[in-house]
Amino acid sequence: MPFSPEKFISEAISSIRATVGKSRAIIGVSGGVDSSVAAVLAARALGKNVNCVFVDTGLMRKDEAATVKSSLARAGVKVEVIGASKLFFYALRGIAEPEKKRKIIGERFIHVFEIEAKKEKASFLIQGTIAPDWIESGAGLRDTIKSHHNVGGLPKKMGMKLCEPLRELYKDEVRKVARALKLPAELSERQPFPGPGLAVRIMDEINEEKAETVREACAIVEEELELASREGKMERPWQYFAVLLPIKSVGVLGDKRAYGYTIAVRAVESIDGMTAKASRIPPDVLERISERITRELKEHVNRVVYDTTSKPPGTIEWE
Repeated sequence: MPFSPEKFISEAISSIRATVGKSRAIIGVSGGVDSSVAAVLAARALGKNVNCVFVDTGLMRKDEAATVKSSLARAGVKVEVIGASKLFFYALRGIAEPEKKRKIIGERFIHVFEIEAKKEKASFLIQGTIAPDWIESGAGLRDTIKSHHNVGGLPKKMGMKLCEPLRELYKDEVRKVARALKLPAELSERQPFPGPGLAVRIMDEINEEKAETVREACAIVEEELELASREGKMERPWQYFAVLLPIKSVGVLGDKRAYGYTIAVRAVESIDGMTAKASRIPPDVLERISERITRELKEHVNRVVYDTTSKPPGTIEWE
């Protein structure tokens, strides 16, 4: 039987009301389609009894807080922005192993949400968890591919109960729901962004300088691929971004020898995120991306490579 987004919306709103009842709830929104859909459903189900918060971890996309706040306002959802970058950078200091990063970030998110819940007297946390999140996080007979921060990264004990209205959906189904809810295109069609943010696009220990470098590189990749798509040079990929590698190589800065980081560009075609193929990017577009990254980030980056790996054997994100 084909998926009906209208039927799902009606059932999800009823389910949220039945689960939360007369209690208050909070929902963390990231600006991605999953949490945005969950936020709109929660707002329609609970009205003033839900508080939507955006946690600025310092590891988000360029200008993300302003973009999320304005986009969701157009969808009728008020968002409170909470600055927490110092908390996250401090907790991640010296951590390079990806599973540790994800678990630390999941715990820090819950810490912030619990503080907010205490202020709001909320007893429920609503999340935009979807099927690939818990499938890849592993449980029972399933191997852990990577712990998603909103599943495997959650602490064993929380002061709130979970409500996950999108838990059985895949990304393509969530987008159908977003369109049926008439969300702005910048939300319904937005490419996926990992819950742990840029932490999993830094293949090394994390600090503010590396985060700013990969944030700017991601913005360049997004701008150039979206421009190439508008100009008809290529189809817009399903997901596209930059990764900062823990590799420094010899380069030239002015007339001097210098060491700089390597940036990997990743762009894939997919339907639901469970499998993916690397996008075919025209050589002149790749050249433009490389030229901009090495020029605009010349103090930090001197080499750019393109990742042609499919999923499987690779994953879409590198960590």
